[in-house]
Amino acid sequence: MARTSNIRLSGLLCSTALTLIAASTALAEETEVLSLDPIVVKQRDPGGNAADRATSVYVADAEIERAAMGDLKDLFAGIASVSVGGGIPIAQKIFVNGVDMLNLAVQVDGVSQNNRTFHHVSANAFDPGLMKSVRVDPGIAPADAGPRALAGRVVMETIDAEDILEDGETFGGQSRLSYSSNGGTAQGSLTLAARNRGFEILGYVKRAIGDSYDDGAGNEVTGSNANLTAGLMKFAYESDQGDRVELSLQQAEDNERRNIRPNFGPSSGADFASYLTKRRIASLRYENGNETGLWDPSVVLGFSEINVDRPLDPWGDSTSTSSQTYSFTLKNDFHLSDNNTITAGVDYQKRESSVNATWTNGRTGEESKNIGIFAQARLEPTDRLSVSAGLRYDWQDFTGQDFAQTGTAFTGDVSGASGNLSVVYDVTDSLSLRAGYSNVFGGYDLEDNFLFYRSWDYSDLRASRAKNIVIGADWQRGNWTLGGELFKTNIDNVRSVSRSGIVSGDDFESKGFNFSATYGWDRGFARFTMNKSDVEFNGGAAESFYLVDSGTPVGEVLAFEVQHEITSMNLLVGGSIEAALSNDNGVSESYTRKQPGYNVLNLFAEYSPPALDGLTFRAGIDNVFDKQYADRATYGTEYTSDAVSTLNEPGRNITVVATLKF
Repeated sequence: MARTSNIRLSGLLCSTALTLIAASTALAEETEVLSLDPIVVKQRDPGGNAADRATSVYVADAEIERAAMGDLKDLFAGIASVSVGGGIPIAQKIFVNGVDMLNLAVQVDGVSQNNRTFHHVSANAFDPGLMKSVRVDPGIAPADAGPRALAGRVVMETIDAEDILEDGETFGGQSRLSYSSNGGTAQGSLTLAARNRGFEILGYVKRAIGDSYDDGAGNEVTGSNANLTAGLMKFAYESDQGDRVELSLQQAEDNERRNIRPNFGPSSGADFASYLTKRRIASLRYENGNETGLWDPSVVLGFSEINVDRPLDPWGDSTSTSSQTYSFTLKNDFHLSDNNTITAGVDYQKRESSVNATWTNGRTGEESKNIGIFAQARLEPTDRLSVSAGLRYDWQDFTGQDFAQTGTAFTGDVSGASGNLSVVYDVTDSLSLRAGYSNVFGGYDLEDNFLFYRSWDYSDLRASRAKNIVIGADWQRGNWTLGGELFKTNIDNVRSVSRSGIVSGDDFESKGFNFSATYGWDRGFARFTMNKSDVEFNGGAAESFYLVDSGTPVGEVLAFEVQHEITSMNLLVGGSIEAALSNDNGVSESYTRKQPGYNVLNLFAEYSPPALDGLTFRAGIDNVFDKQYADRATYGTEYTSDAVSTLNEPGRNITVVATLKF
């Protein structure tokens, strides 16, 4: 049977440099070239052969490594179906097939994330340097993905001690230094890990500082200064029988003066404000480790929080917001045989979105509590047929804001069922056909913290529900892999708030196709992906203003990556192209325009000195031809410059990175 994959700082610098020098004498491991092939990652996924993984997008090892001193745009740069707009981390919003990630279930180390925050600030500013694996399940999410997986899910796992240590080692680490010419951004990170008799500990810290960058036309992009601090602590114990308990604590903080709307470009006025954005995630997990039989339980207890504080804005107001999620999941994998399992369990999620500001006269916000039960069967009835089917039922309690703080806040209880079905059939050893469908209960969503500024009328609030369908095919022979799919996502009753304070629902739809082609050879790999996403709002074309929190007019986006190893020179060379075709989303107003197309070339080279095993130097030139452009997923690319100042991407940028493993 052939399963194919759908392709998809001054003091800081000095201190980290000392680590590089001191550790160089302890090097003993040959540097390996990381693969650009996501099939390699999929093969490590215990559920990679399940039918509900057939449309999954895996970020390749090489992409994670290269994004370690970058951002989310770098992480997903080679995957056209995942668009990241905004030139700075706190403004970078993620869209999957044109759908805002607010409508996907997002999990980091098994912990559900509250994606809701200020609409001008990203709720998904994760540090790629922490990641060991990233997977996107677009559209069809299994029942065990958790609540509100309306248009799929995103699964991220952070690094463990075993990712740093080689076999037999009890202590080791990794250090990185980088410098980027555009904006003069310096970064440094250090990871240390140790293990003994089943106990593990890992610590990670990263610091980035820099000035504003210039776009391709030489214009300073104000508010784009780097000032980021991130850290991770992880403790674990694993018994000889495979039982594992793990505690993970991470925090990322961005503290800088930004444009008053951080996801907008420079304005003609002096509209700036200090933004302190802090994300925290805590995860406590137990995994049985028994991959056979009917008893294979796991438990996840988690907390995630994102705070956006604006101590003082141009109008003299002070704002402090908080979005929190408390989550618990208990499930068991019933292994009926080697290739047939049923996963069943229960999950609980409490989400809060609140603001405490001078303009609200105190703290106000919203809250939801959700209890769900689920079961997902992943079966292989024959050697050529794989089926995944699941059901879940959710009960949600919702409490709206009490603006006047009178104790008479709106409350509502809703419940609903969700179902999904995915099928993969191997027509031949080279060709597979696949299809999937899901109908997902979403309930009531929480609102943007910065919109809690008036009393609202909740009488028209309705529970959201999504329908997803995917039909595709994959072909693999020799060094070639081809894949393609048609998709459609429809979300009814997407929450919106009118200027009069009426809370109601709108309908959103994204449909289109994905195509991928990959070719691998002895010392290299090349991959091409293309995504076309057409979005509609209430049955017609819409501009970005109305699509906020639902999606974005992506149009046609293309990505190409290639790398080749020159073994005789200990050299790895490669590059990438990111491009978008001009797009007319059907909105024809005096303040809108056709979204401009662009194509950007990036090049890199990595050198591993043979006398210093474990040390790698990487030099890259991004935006080689100094193009002025805004990524297609950036807010307002269809508006004229008089209507919206778009946040452009950096112009030509030369980056050098030194990585040491010891």
